[in-house]
Amino acid sequence: MTMFRYFKSQPTDYVFHFKGSRVKKQGPGLSFLYYVPTSNIVSVPLSNQDQPFIFREVTSDFQEVTVQGNLTYRITDPVAISKALNFSLNEAAKAYASDDPEKLATRTINRLQVIMRSYTQSLSLTEVLELDADTLATIHVRLAESDYLSNLGIEVLDLSITAIKPTPETAEALQTRERERLLQEADDAIYIRRNAAVEAERKIRENELETEQAVEEKKREIQEVKLEGKKAEQKKRQEMATAQMNANIELEKQRDELVKLNAENEKVEAESASYKLAKQLEPINQLSPEVVQALSAMRMEPSQLIARSFVDFAANAEKIGSLNISQDVISELLNREQVS
Repeated sequence: MTMFRYFKSQPTDYVFHFKGSRVKKQGPGLSFLYYVPTSNIVSVPLSNQDQPFIFREVTSDFQEVTVQGNLTYRITDPVAISKALNFSLNEAAKAYASDDPEKLATRTINRLQVIMRSYTQSLSLTEVLELDADTLATIHVRLAESDYLSNLGIEVLDLSITAIKPTPETAEALQTRERERLLQEADDAIYIRRNAAVEAERKIRENELETEQAVEEKKREIQEVKLEGKKAEQKKRQEMATAQMNANIELEKQRDELVKLNAENEKVEAESASYKLAKQLEPINQLSPEVVQALSAMRMEPSQLIARSFVDFAANAEKIGSLNISQDVISELLNREQVS
C-alpha cells in the first residue's frame, strides 16, 4: 500500500490539506505530496454550477402548474461551506466521501421552491402563466439574499424560468377558452368592421347630403341675389317710369298751360282781329246796300255784271212783266266762259 501520494487539483477547486485537525495547506488549484494515513483533503468547487429544476406548485385557484427552469450559482466562501458541509475526498482522492456536495444543489433548489410557492399560492392560474420579468427578478433577489445561502457562502448568478405549464386537462380547457375568446374577438372585429363600414357610409352620405344642402343653399342664395337684383331693377325701372310719368304729367301740365295760354292768346288775337275788322267794316256798314253793290260792281267783268243783273232780275221778278234775252247774248257768255 502506498503511503505517499501526489494530489493535483483543478484551478476551479479550492483545496484544504488537513494533517490531523490542522490545515496544512489551502488555496485554489493546489498540487502537493501528502501522507495518506494522516492527511485529509477537502475540495470545494468554485466554478459556476448549473442546476436544472422542475417542480409542481398549486395556484390560488387550486390549479396545479409545473415550473421548469435553470439555476446558476457558485461558491464564494469555501471556508464557510466547508464547515457546514462535508466536501472531503475519499482515500483515493477521486470522489467525495459523502453525498453532501450532491445535496447542496437539492437544498438550493428547495429554497427556490419555497420562495416560488409563496408567489404561486397568492396568484391565480392566469397570473402564474403570465408571470412577468419583474416578478422573476424579485424571486431572484429573494433567493440571493436568503440567510441560508448567505451563510453557506453561495452566490446566485442567474435564475431563468423556461416553462410554466398547467396540467394537460387544464391546458386543453384554457386552449378552448382562448379559442372561444379569439373567435369572439374575431366576431367582434367583424361586427366592429361592419359597424365602421356602416358608420363610414353614413358619414359619406351625411357629407353628400350636407354638400347637396350647401349647394342648394348656395343656389338659393344666388337665386335670392338674382331676385333682389331683378327687384332692384324693377324698382329702378318703376322709379324711372314714375319719374318719366311725373315728367310727362308735368310736361302735359305745361302743354295744357301752353294750350290754354295759346287759346287765350288766340282768343285775344281773334278778339283783336274781330275788333279791327269791325272797326274797318264800321264805315261800310253805314252805307246802303245799293251803294255797296255799286262799289263792288265797279271792278267786275262784263260777264259778272250780266250775272249780277240776272240776280237783280230774280230779286225783282214780281215787278217785271216780261224779259226777253236773245240767244246771241247767251252764246256769247258761254263762249267766253269756255275760253276763259
